[in-house]
Amino acid sequence: MADATTGVRARPLSPHMQIWRWHVTMAASILTRATGVALYGGAILLMGWALALASGPVVYDDYVALLGSIPGKIVLLGLTFSAFYHLFAGLRHLVWDSGKGFTPAVADRSAWAAIFCAAVATLAVWVVAGLMGKL
Repeated sequence: MADATTGVRARPLSPHMQIWRWHVTMAASILTRATGVALYGGAILLMGWALALASGPVVYDDYVALLGSIPGKIVLLGLTFSAFYHLFAGLRHLVWDSGKGFTPAVADRSAWAAIFCAAVATLAVWVVAGLMGKL
């Protein structure tokens, strides 16, 4: 205790975005949070759909037309990816809860797998919807 300095000590500096090297697990973590936020927006769209359904056929037709427009389809495509990515990221975290998958190589592979599987599942849903004439 006698060796303690009385002046202000320099605070340690955390790495910031300009000097931190990006890696897939960092991107997966950020993507998990971003897709979670996007799914809140999807819940609001779902609520709007239910309100339009309850408001009658004219309001419902207008709402469906809005969602069927090009910007609406882009939003729905993003929500589809968000739902699938959040699902696969949740499965990844479930494996982590068992105490497995923490080595850097496995964590990188599981991050890439979650991104890849979400993209493939999104593409599959939209291709099937297109083949059924629902786009």
